[in-house]
Amino acid sequence: MAEHLFPEEWHERPAVVVEPSGKALTFGELEHASNKAAHLFRTQGIMRGDTIALVMENRLEFLVLAWAAQRSGLYYVAVNNHLTPPEVAYVVTDSGARAVYASAKCASRLSASSPGVRYFQIDPGAHAGWEPARWDDEPESPIADQAEGDFLLYSSGTTGRPKGIQRPLIGSALGTYPDLPGAWLTELLGLRVGDTFLSPAPLYHAAPLGWSMGALRRGASVVIMERFDPTYALALIARHRVTHSQWVPTMFIRMLKLDEAVRRRFDLSSHRVAVHAAAPCPVAAKRAMIDWWGPILFEFYSATEGIGATSIFADEWLKKPGSVGKPLLGTPVVLDDAGNPVKPGVVGTIWFSGGREFSYHDDPVKTAAAIDAQGRATVGDVGWIDDDGYLYLSDRRAHLIISGGVNIYPQEVENTLVMHPEVHDVAVAGVPDPDLGERVVAYVQVAPNSADGALAERLQAYCAQTLARFKIPREFRVVRSLPRTPTGKLRKHELPM
Repeated sequence: MAEHLFPEEWHERPAVVVEPSGKALTFGELEHASNKAAHLFRTQGIMRGDTIALVMENRLEFLVLAWAAQRSGLYYVAVNNHLTPPEVAYVVTDSGARAVYASAKCASRLSASSPGVRYFQIDPGAHAGWEPARWDDEPESPIADQAEGDFLLYSSGTTGRPKGIQRPLIGSALGTYPDLPGAWLTELLGLRVGDTFLSPAPLYHAAPLGWSMGALRRGASVVIMERFDPTYALALIARHRVTHSQWVPTMFIRMLKLDEAVRRRFDLSSHRVAVHAAAPCPVAAKRAMIDWWGPILFEFYSATEGIGATSIFADEWLKKPGSVGKPLLGTPVVLDDAGNPVKPGVVGTIWFSGGREFSYHDDPVKTAAAIDAQGRATVGDVGWIDDDGYLYLSDRRAHLIISGGVNIYPQEVENTLVMHPEVHDVAVAGVPDPDLGERVVAYVQVAPNSADGALAERLQAYCAQTLARFKIPREFRVVRSLPRTPTGKLRKHELPM
């Protein structure tokens, strides 16, 4: 059984840097701090198999507590700190968390009221119902009953209330966790001890948390952005000589819309691999990123549920533009509504066999609906597989628009519109229509350089260059902002219909 998470020969090297605060920990400091926090859990009566919740901004303590839980055999729920107090209370109660650990900022607006839950504030000061949680005086040696834990993450809630996605704890010895992001980083992407990984997204999401912890397990330093800013992200690549990074397509689009002089200001020559996922990337945006950064993009398609994954490198993608690649975990198959496999090129629901075991926490009905009699699982994504076995995404089944009896996938329309210079952001949805059943409506956040008047006509003409007429929005609604999660996912159920 491994005693240490991080070998002693790494201990003097930087492990985590949070920007722009500049606060940092070496691997040795992270090892000792996570041991101390693990002792605190045991002192507080939190034992192997229990669940805790973390509600805080991107900061050092987030990773200290996550590693403490990981080495203590706990489930740890990383809660979106932008949720309302009732939404946080739902996640805490639904997950069965025995304790909540929050920053002062989050504690100040949350009610410590869920029955049977203890609430701990990690910063100085006290809010009603919150106890102080400091681990500085705890032992820095490992706890006696170390075991691998796991995160219990909740989906973004883009189609309704979030779902808790739970994988079984196997009680394995420390160092034996099946760390897929870390393995992919080393085996596929050439990450080496001493490399530097940049994470510009919130740690309460699966990919930023999983890939950051995976990079640390493999001996890479991790630079965490407190919040994403396109110019500052480029500056950090240059300043820290970043070798690997992980993004979502919305971030690419924000960087591409920077002035050319800003984009060319920074030395990005250290950057060997840029990972992206979470949503389909518009073909034009990805091609522009490859033209700018070179063929360093690596795309993977997966879900927090871990049912399967595909991947594709930039050189392959240039031959198969729009594809999310071939299997990396499990085997994908596209089925029709009757559960029958469809021919190559035909759109249907994407299922995977051979992925990781999971369940929706305390929801056997939802779990059963996601797994068929053959053991295949789906998260409801829609797409197709070509003759060469490459997978392509269309959209989520819940987002499908049926207008005049014709299926329209909003993602395709959004990918077209977002590249228009007058569009800062866009969401496309179907709204009730007495004649067509649903009509296609685009919700547009305009860019600062947008001209006055006739915007709808210009956007319709732009769409007509690449989209069939029935896919072009019949209505454009200008909005101040769109309901996106910080990782760029649209919460379409919040759009005004």
